Amino acid sequence: MTDHLTPGRPSYLTVVRASAWYDLVVTAGFATPWTYAAVHRLLSSWSSSWGTGDFPPLDPVQTLFANLMGAVVVVWAVLRLARPLPVHGLYDGAARALFSAWMAYAAAHGAPGVLWLFLGVEAAFGAAQLAPWARAHRLRARATTR
Repeated sequence: MTDHLTPGRPSYLTVVRASAWYDLVVTAGFATPWTYAAVHRLLSSWSSSWGTGDFPPLDPVQTLFANLMGAVVVVWAVLRLARPLPVHGLYDGAARALFSAWMAYAAAHGAPGVLWLFLGVEAAFGAAQLAPWARAHRLRARATTR
């Protein structure tokens, strides 16, 4: 029985593209010092109005790391939009598992609660992109043991 979300199927590549669009929209603002200052103000405002904790004050090192992350994620998103391949979903799912782990770690250690919103999306896209690979691996393993 073939699942509609099998690596290589058009529906799977739709998930790969959707995660790329999400990354592009959410992280483009992190890619430059000027846009990150605006994103920082927005996230600080959300966090304050939702009562989920204070954002740390903006500083040059935080800005540098935000810009590095933003630039790499934007380039990775553009690659997945320009040339979506099943293996891009596998690698993106693995990256999202790592991002989710570090977000959960930060949230558990006092990061503002607004982080949970992003963690939920990261984990969902990670699971959507990794589950078909895990399922395909299990099916191959069963087929070789018969």
